[in-house]
Amino acid sequence: MASGALSFYFNRNKTEIIARINTKINENINGKFHVGDFQYKFLTGFPNFTLALKDVELKDNQWNTHKHTLLKANEIEVRLNIWSLLQSEINIHKILINEAQIYVYKAKNGYSNANIFKPKKKKLSETLSETETTVDQIDLNEVHFIVDNRIGHKLFDFDIASLKSKVKYDDKNWQTNVFLKTNIKSLAFNTVHGSFAKEKILEGTFAVSYGAEKDKIDVKTENLKIGKDAFDIVAFFNLAKGNALFGINISTSILWQNASNLLSANISSKLDRFNLKNEIDVNCDIKGDFNAEGDPRIVVQAEVHNNELTIPDGLITDCSFKGIFTNNFKPKAGFTDANSAIILTRFSGKYKNVPLKIPQLSINNLDKPIATGIVNSDFDIQNLNEENTEKWINFTDGHATANLKFQFDIVDLYITKPRFIGNVNVQNASFLFIPKNVNAEKINVELEFTQEALLIKKIAYKHQKNTIFIEGRIDNFLNLYYDAPEKMVVNWDIYCPSLDIRQFLCILASSQKKKTTSKKPSVSNQLRTAIEKCIVDISIKADKIIYNKLTATNTKAQIQMIDSRLVIKNGSLQTCGGSISFSTTVSPKGKNFNFVSNAQVNQVDIASFLKSFSNFGITSFSPDNMRGKLSSSANLTGLINSSGELIRNSAYGNLTFSVSQGALLNFEPIMKVGKFAFPFRDVENITFSDLSGNFKLRGEQVDVNALTISSSVLNMDATGVYSFGRGTNLAMTVPLRNSKDDAKLATQAERDAVRQRGIVLHLLAVDVDGKMKIKWGKKDKNN
Repeated sequence: MASGALSFYFNRNKTEIIARINTKINENINGKFHVGDFQYKFLTGFPNFTLALKDVELKDNQWNTHKHTLLKANEIEVRLNIWSLLQSEINIHKILINEAQIYVYKAKNGYSNANIFKPKKKKLSETLSETETTVDQIDLNEVHFIVDNRIGHKLFDFDIASLKSKVKYDDKNWQTNVFLKTNIKSLAFNTVHGSFAKEKILEGTFAVSYGAEKDKIDVKTENLKIGKDAFDIVAFFNLAKGNALFGINISTSILWQNASNLLSANISSKLDRFNLKNEIDVNCDIKGDFNAEGDPRIVVQAEVHNNELTIPDGLITDCSFKGIFTNNFKPKAGFTDANSAIILTRFSGKYKNVPLKIPQLSINNLDKPIATGIVNSDFDIQNLNEENTEKWINFTDGHATANLKFQFDIVDLYITKPRFIGNVNVQNASFLFIPKNVNAEKINVELEFTQEALLIKKIAYKHQKNTIFIEGRIDNFLNLYYDAPEKMVVNWDIYCPSLDIRQFLCILASSQKKKTTSKKPSVSNQLRTAIEKCIVDISIKADKIIYNKLTATNTKAQIQMIDSRLVIKNGSLQTCGGSISFSTTVSPKGKNFNFVSNAQVNQVDIASFLKSFSNFGITSFSPDNMRGKLSSSANLTGLINSSGELIRNSAYGNLTFSVSQGALLNFEPIMKVGKFAFPFRDVENITFSDLSGNFKLRGEQVDVNALTISSSVLNMDATGVYSFGRGTNLAMTVPLRNSKDDAKLATQAERDAVRQRGIVLHLLAVDVDGKMKIKWGKKDKNN
């Protein structure tokens, strides 16, 4: 009966009611309000008076300029308090908006189509609650809601499936619980960077309150669903004129990828290159000004415990840390990527089984990221084999500790050019250097990285029976290591109690080049490149050096290793009762080694010296044929094999020598001459007052430019060609006089004066069918 009475009342007073509503709305707006039709809904919302407004449009006065309609709804249902209505007051109990579009637009000049409502006249506080129009409940169904703020490049776009809110008033203040289910089309605080939570379903209940004194809305919700994840949110929004500050705090436990999917594209594009296997505790704090351009201030904090972290450079297991992201690292420098930073504290984990501890790591400037921090590690060196994907070095034993300050660039989110200051200590390291098949055992190393150089201290290197103590320095290491390893000079000071040279020739062998399939430089191949390209400059001292059968003492030399060449300068040693000074270059040639050498030999025992060098490949006599002290000057090239043996007939160059206190025992060529020419002289045991020569070596053959023999049996001068194989053609001049007493003459001039007296034989030593034959004659001038 009451509803029927209301229907009768509406139909009779429809024009007056519509006029009141229309007047009420138009009195409070600067724009145009249009209603297609009014309907009274019989029995709906009884005892309230329910009025349905059809085809509603609400536009501001500047609509023709921006073309954004503030409200367009198929239906708005308004429930009016019947008693207030009977007293000529409009008191709205409930508003239901169905199938509507709400577009709140704010232009760059600050104008907003939401400013359609005229400011209310102040009323006395005692009469305010009796005359003020209030809304007790608001429901939205299938409403597309947009906030387009062109000042701050912000765009909030929601497809609201359902919104329900009941409002409780306390004077000017009010509070409500709002249930909301919506699809987030855009939550962009900066449209340049993209939307947060794009295309995610948001569902939950918000506790919303408004405080008139501060003109601020506070929002709180727990277990709010965004996608499949739950969030606790506390937020505020200032509504006072000229004050559009807001703050949103979000807490959750969430998977990394799910969190990344909720962030704007400029952030998620970077975060997607990383991953954490298990959920992390995250708190995000967003504060800004709706009227300000650019991003709001964003601070994200996360707690990670015993997780698995995937980074572009690999995988970190057993990972724990506290992380902070801020886009305002330097106050007043703006909320930009360039002023953004990621700060990690108490970081620990295992990278390729190498444990890492980083008290603090800072990554600054996400436009061009630079990471700085301190890293500590304590690990078994065998774990480094995990990084060596090319298998060029294999560690079998040892332990290392590292304490380093570091800085590195991050290019496309990969670590590049890490730079360190600090120290690394290695103990009892054993490894196989595969490209050169070098085994090393029980090495101790102390490395100190400084801004100026890398200092290598206290290396004790053991290789087979050799022990080498090494200290070194690489100037400008941090720059040259990455940018110009071929210019990097490694300065070594080496001391060896005892050293076998042959065991180290393999180090010079050229490494086999392999095509790399790596898409990016790794720590392993960068180190290998530096080792292969750098210049090694060595100052060496050795108490004892063994080379084949040569044993030397008090050895000193300056050695350079350039590419695969070994360059020895200012070498000196004592051996065979005398001394040798030399300079040599050794470089790989196939399976052998090419050498270029300048040497000066001073008063060495000739027999011992020849034995040390395997008689230089000469087979026509042995070191046992010789006695005396040898002095020599040589400029030679040739080949030695991997065992350090001179390859026969490979020597080329110039050689001069002289022998003092010399003797020739059972030397076959002389014995043949003696038996032919001097059958009554002792040619098997010949002593020399002068034995010297000037030779040019040409592999198998030797050009004898001058060979002078002044002996107890005879004097002889020889020139021509002597061959270790075929082609001997040696001219000899042999005075027949007995020279046995020549050595008793007081001066060289006296000895020269009698040298050519008497009968002089001219003989030829020639090759006949591979055997040396002696015949009469002089060497043809044309030969």
